Amino acid sequence: MFTTNKGVVGGITPLFITGVITTVNECGEVIHMKEKLLEQLKSLKGDVSFYYKNLITGEAIGFNEKIPLQAASVIKIPILIEAFLRISEGTIQKEDLFTIKKEDKLPSCGALNYMHDDLNVTFEDLYTLMIILSDNTATNLLIKQLGMDKINYTMQNLGLKQTKLNRLLFDAKQSALGIENYISAGEMGYLLEKMYFGELISPEASLEMLRILKNQRLNGKIPFYIHGRADIAHKTGEDDGITHDVGIVYAPQPFVVCFCSNNVDVPVYERLMQEVTLELVEMQDK
Repeated sequence: MFTTNKGVVGGITPLFITGVITTVNECGEVIHMKEKLLEQLKSLKGDVSFYYKNLITGEAIGFNEKIPLQAASVIKIPILIEAFLRISEGTIQKEDLFTIKKEDKLPSCGALNYMHDDLNVTFEDLYTLMIILSDNTATNLLIKQLGMDKINYTMQNLGLKQTKLNRLLFDAKQSALGIENYISAGEMGYLLEKMYFGELISPEASLEMLRILKNQRLNGKIPFYIHGRADIAHKTGEDDGITHDVGIVYAPQPFVVCFCSNNVDVPVYERLMQEVTLELVEMQDK
């Protein structure tokens, strides 16, 4: 179902449509690009969502951006935010040490599960590894330290409704009961936008979180065709039938772009991520 409203963004009157947002004075090429993108997204099988916002003009495109989807590793962005909130409050220090026990180690992404038992790492090490290598061991240690309820409370205070941390990673019993973690493309875009403008916790905290996101090592989606052309601060997520990438592309006019999906043909949607991001960057060169 499509609905429309009128408003003003950056001095331009936009037309808001559920599924796509476009400005009334765009050139035909830009409108064609958006129409093509919407048709591509609608044609994909599974649960697909997309969000884009030019951080200079305010121009935005959304497709199912408010739909909650299983989060996979994108839930690590809210955990990162909570970590920086605690540092700002002084309840925990970057230098605080944690010991990695054998029973703490989780499979799949990361480095800590390959390290020797009883390794000491700092709080800063944990949240950095959680983002740049998507370290699952670090993630669960942070959830236990920070508290699931407190992470969710912070997200609620930020106005988020779809984003929820409901269980630890690799909790098979909870997962079997249908208990999952959730995000939405629009809410991840909102958090990234607040970071960009220095409005998340503090300008210093926002800048440091973006620095960590820029050091992301998993770069096969949004950065695939534009790596080296623009800095990208982003976080990926993957699981069976799930692929996400959400971030900021520092093009001449920086923009937020969030691709999220459940129950999809993963290679097909990841190719779309790569091609759409390239087109969004090249559109600014014309």
